[in-house]
Amino acid sequence: MLGCAGERLSADERRFFAASDPCGFVLFRRNCRSREQVRALVAELRGAVGREDAPVLIDQEGGRVARLRPPEWRAYPAAARLGALPDPVAAEAAWLAARLIADDLADIGITADAAPVLDLPTPGADPVIGDRAFGSDPARVAALGRAFCAGLLAGGVLPIAKHIPGHGRAQVDSHRSCPVVTAGHATLSASDFAPFRALSGTPDAMPWAMTAHIVFAALDDSAPVTFSRRVIDTIIRGEIGFAGVLVSDDIAMGALLGSLGERTTRALEAGCDLVLHCTGVLAEMAEIADAALPLSQEAAARIAAGEALRRGAPEPFERAAAERRFDALIAPGHAQARA
Repeated sequence: MLGCAGERLSADERRFFAASDPCGFVLFRRNCRSREQVRALVAELRGAVGREDAPVLIDQEGGRVARLRPPEWRAYPAAARLGALPDPVAAEAAWLAARLIADDLADIGITADAAPVLDLPTPGADPVIGDRAFGSDPARVAALGRAFCAGLLAGGVLPIAKHIPGHGRAQVDSHRSCPVVTAGHATLSASDFAPFRALSGTPDAMPWAMTAHIVFAALDDSAPVTFSRRVIDTIIRGEIGFAGVLVSDDIAMGALLGSLGERTTRALEAGCDLVLHCTGVLAEMAEIADAALPLSQEAAARIAAGEALRRGAPEPFERAAAERRFDALIAPGHAQARA
């Protein structure tokens, strides 16, 4: 899964994508100026690989992680603000936020959203997760995460839950260096893993998930999750029961060591279905493409299952009414009611 440098493809990018045939693409703020421009870019990306169903994803969580911004697109509150609402208002608000976001994305051809965040922040953790999370109670985060996934799917957009099996205890930002979590397996299973396990029971709850670039010392002290066959097999696929598409977090992040080619090989050999690279730097993408393996039959089947789910999901939607209801739900009075 690769990015691009700007708002339109260069001739070199078009040739490279045609030759390397990535599974799909990721967009960032640098790629998104207007609706018409993004639609044209998405069409160019899919045209370069000759696949109209090539996944195109974006990080549109709400709050500080939002690649589509005003005035062209609506702003949405961070997950923590939704989590502060009382029950059952919070679940309805999470569903509506996701449904509105899905409407934004589907309108411009984007088919997957790297959300919701199912991590559980703990005291003393780095603020990289912080208000991106719904809260710290596993059952409540699972319930709101499920509602958010359902809202995206209702609009024909695939949710990508992150960061499996949990990023909330990280005491450093994995964009810069590799966090090491020392909590024991039993503690992790009862808390950090719980929201992901709760959403792994059926494919329509969590069809895609993104790995955490974190070392869990109690599980595998020799490698971060993205490079750990032991954690992916025994925890993510085993204990958590996740059967969907597993995509790495950005392979260029500071948490990982080795060349980009080495990182790509390690992630795929560990059991990631897809490797994500976000910088849009052509030389870096070429190194990754040279190291990448062909899509496995299992990964292709998981991707196809997600695409079938997405295509069958869109439901009738009255945006104006949904916005009015959402604005009423997140009004200060509701938030104060939970406090």
